[in-house]
Amino acid sequence: MSEFFYPQEEEETWAIRPNKSQIKRDIAVISDLCEEITQLAPAQIERLGLPDNIQKAILEAAKMPVKGARKRQLKFITAAMRKTDVEPIEEQLDKIKAKSAHAARELHQLERWRERLLSDDKQAVTEFLAKNPEADAQHIRQLIRNAKKELAIAKPPKSSRLLFCYLRELMENELDKTEE
Repeated sequence: MSEFFYPQEEEETWAIRPNKSQIKRDIAVISDLCEEITQLAPAQIERLGLPDNIQKAILEAAKMPVKGARKRQLKFITAAMRKTDVEPIEEQLDKIKAKSAHAARELHQLERWRERLLSDDKQAVTEFLAKNPEADAQHIRQLIRNAKKELAIAKPPKSSRLLFCYLRELMENELDKTEE
């Protein structure tokens, strides 16, 4: 019987712990995300859908100068953010960034239109009116005429600003129609 008896070998088990370096990298990513969020406007922070305690902490951190207290506040926010799901927050932040880039591009486009309209190119007015049939041609021509007069006598560019505002209003109305 002793020849068939094998002593039971003890199984060795090892505790599996997460990689410390990976944990540190994850914390650094969340910390960068928190820093990026503090750079946003308060209205944009509210749109992220953060928990109330984190949102209040971020708004406080945004007001602080870049010194020790802000760093401590960001560490606190990072610790709180580690307990929440950050993927939806990152998605919202990406949407905000995309809107911001898109808005800048649209403003540059409006600026180019205003410059073309204020140049002596008469074709620019007809081209703009063809692309924007809902625009008031008489109002645009009046703003252009007034802006040119102001430029000639070195007055502040009030009409040029009004023209830009009108062009932006037309663009926003056009975007509202396409979204509906």
